[in-house]
Amino acid sequence: MSNDPFGEVIFSYTRKQAIADGVLVDLSQFEVTRTEWRHHVACTDTVWGIIESAVQGHGKDYEGVLHDIFTMSRLAISASNTNTTHFKTIIGRKIYDLKMHCGPGDDATPVLTLMLPHED
Repeated sequence: MSNDPFGEVIFSYTRKQAIADGVLVDLSQFEVTRTEWRHHVACTDTVWGIIESAVQGHGKDYEGVLHDIFTMSRLAISASNTNTTHFKTIIGRKIYDLKMHCGPGDDATPVLTLMLPHED
C-alpha cells in the first residue's frame, strides 16, 4: 500500500519518452531555440511535419521557420497571462493556428510545447 494520497501510479509517460518515441520533437537542438527561450522547447510530430514541409517545399531553413514561429508566439505570450497561448503564424505559404503551452517537465522545471490547437 502506498502512502501517496493519490494512490500508486498505474502508468506514466514522460516527455523524455515522448521525444524518444517521436511523439514530440526536441527543438532545443536548434540554435535559434536556445537563443530565444530559457526553457526546453519541443513540438508535436504534427507541427514538426508542417515545419519540415515548409523547409523542403519552399526553400526555407529550420532556423528561419522556427524564428518566425517563435517571434509570433512571443508576441502572443507578452499579451497573455495564461500558461497556454494561441497565435497565428505563416509557415511556408500558409497561415496556421498554433498554441504554445508552458508546463512542468519530467523534473518539474518549466518546459514549452508547441502544438496545434486541438492537441494536448
